[in-house]
Amino acid sequence: MTATAAQWLDRIHALPHRGRVKIMNVCGGHERSITMAGLRKALPAYIELVPGPGCPVCICPEEDVFEAIQLALNEDVILVAFGDMLRVPVNVKKTRARTMEQARAQGADIRPIASPTEAISIAKANPDKPVIFFAAGFETTTAPVAAMMVEGVPENLSVLLSGRLTWPAIAMLLESGTPGFDALIAPGHVATVMGPEEWQFVVDKHNIPAAVAGFGTDSLLAAMYSTLRQLNEGRYFLDNCYPQLVRAGGNKSAQSHLNKAMNVMDANWRGVGIIPASGYVLDKAYSKHDARKLFPSYAEDARKRAGEMPPGCDCAQVVLGRIYPNECKLFGAACKPRNPIGPCMVSDEGACRIWWSGGMREPAAAKEQKAATS
Repeated sequence: MTATAAQWLDRIHALPHRGRVKIMNVCGGHERSITMAGLRKALPAYIELVPGPGCPVCICPEEDVFEAIQLALNEDVILVAFGDMLRVPVNVKKTRARTMEQARAQGADIRPIASPTEAISIAKANPDKPVIFFAAGFETTTAPVAAMMVEGVPENLSVLLSGRLTWPAIAMLLESGTPGFDALIAPGHVATVMGPEEWQFVVDKHNIPAAVAGFGTDSLLAAMYSTLRQLNEGRYFLDNCYPQLVRAGGNKSAQSHLNKAMNVMDANWRGVGIIPASGYVLDKAYSKHDARKLFPSYAEDARKRAGEMPPGCDCAQVVLGRIYPNECKLFGAACKPRNPIGPCMVSDEGACRIWWSGGMREPAAAKEQKAATS
């Protein structure tokens, strides 16, 4: 019989006490489950859970969002994008549209969608108008885009692609010499598509325990228990704690679509910089559906802070697991869900938004000040 979340928690508490252990959870969905279930308070005090770079909205290049906004404002097109992307701010003067929502308010035809099939439907319903699909996301959302391209799309549909791979960001952290974590929980949905083997390098190359987890608290706690036990025993391996969906080799059909429709390239991550082999670009066979080849470039070389976070925003440091959301000086002050300054407060997968939704709304500095004066 599979253990329950309560049983896994008991097993974790029964492990020998050790010095502080930092476990990074890569996925924004993991962070949401951890926060909403109150796992940080339920775990022994020596365990520190660190949110990682698993929020595609947070790391989508600022210049890509800017380009989407300018295409929608300056070209006679319909632009569609996944819903969260419409609220991501770019670094321009307040007199200009800073988000796709604001561009829509200025008259641009921008529509939120939930899946590539909706982009196809909109294109078919508007055969005389170009439709641009601003496709941002990690492997799990990029694979359906690749499948859409392989299976064939309407002539008037093009893709402004901003896809990223998850594992290279972790590789970059580990190769930096100061990764900031002692064990890793890898994303189950990515492993379902790409195969758990993608994460074997964490163990083999960096000698750090790792476990693949799903989104339920039972799977997450099982992964935490596995990595903690590995640390105690000094025997490290990649554990699959999501066997219900994660299989060796992953989804071969999805991988085939990705390999056929897209190529891997070095790519920019907002506020982080270029990460080798971390981005997708459409294969030249699909050039007639590549928005970057069909429409003028709206990149502005003179625009300052391109690729960075907004002034004062520490979202990039949150994404890299170097600080917690409430350690950003804007958190809970200038930056709130109704008025997000940085992308980490926009998406349900952004750590700042998750912490706010979970009730952790006080900036760390204010909390420390209260503690000092009480």
